[in-house]
Amino acid sequence: MTDKKEHISIVEVQLKNFINSKRPKAEEVRNQLDFGYSWDEQTALLFEIRPQWNDPKNILNLPFAKLRFVKTSKIWKLYWMRGSGKWEAYEPKPESTNLQLLLNEINDDEYGCFFG
Repeated sequence: MTDKKEHISIVEVQLKNFINSKRPKAEEVRNQLDFGYSWDEQTALLFEIRPQWNDPKNILNLPFAKLRFVKTSKIWKLYWMRGSGKWEAYEPKPESTNLQLLLNEINDDEYGCFFG
């Protein structure tokens, strides 16, 4: 059980650090654009947080990346969201045993899949 908790805490730290590096520094900007994540011990969803363009009171979480951990093979799989709203494997680097390498791929966004 300890190994599982340690693994999850490492994942949480990596995800939190990644999101914090993306968040705007100025609080007033965060009201217009911010970043967040969810983690359910198997899938991490990274998303933008922003007001709906035609109803600013409605705050949206718009996912841009999904990371899924396959426990049996200990492999992380990376997905990006197409314009159609469907998730697709990120072909330049669809999987890795190292979560940080995939977070670096998202950050670099060489093909404009995650941040346009």
